Amino acid sequence: MDYNLMREFADSWGLVAMAIFLVGCIAFALRPGGKRQADQAAQIPLRQDP
Repeated sequence: MDYNLMREFADSWGLVAMAIFLVGCIAFALRPGGKRQADQAAQIPLRQDP
């Protein structure tokens, strides 16, 4: 492929794909029940399991 064609693709559709991914990550972090799961995950290093 030609460099300019790949650059045009990255400038347009690559940016759209990254924006959709960012919105999805934010929506996943703010979903209902997410705080409880985040709190549980934060406590994993502090557990004293035998």
